[in-house]
Amino acid sequence: MSLGKILGKYEDKFYFVFRILVGFLFFQHGAQKLFGWFGAKGTVPLVSLFGLAGVIEFFGGLLLIVGLFTRTLAIISAVDMLGAFFIVHIKQGWVPIMNNGELALLYFAAFLVLMVKGAGVCSVDKKLFKKKM
Repeated sequence: MSLGKILGKYEDKFYFVFRILVGFLFFQHGAQKLFGWFGAKGTVPLVSLFGLAGVIEFFGGLLLIVGLFTRTLAIISAVDMLGAFFIVHIKQGWVPIMNNGELALLYFAAFLVLMVKGAGVCSVDKKLFKKKM
């Protein structure tokens, strides 16, 4: 049996873990911005671009964890990450590893996958909408 067949057998489970991890890590970024959790040095003003990013990250991450409105959240979050890269990081140069923008681009890539694949198994989307997500 090939590695592809073995891994393919568990594709839904791997994708479930992927969605949970992306949601949980994204949630943490929002929690840092909004509440100063997880070692943040402070919070950001709620009515600001960073505040908006914090709301998207915090609530978007929580909703991704449970798998609710996954595709819509992935689109919004992908735009958020492109904004982060071009508003914050690009000022320090075009090379992501040098301008500290690699995480924003990595999240952007993860959100592209979530846009295409949807919520997957063990999701509120699947339960609510009774179709393959």
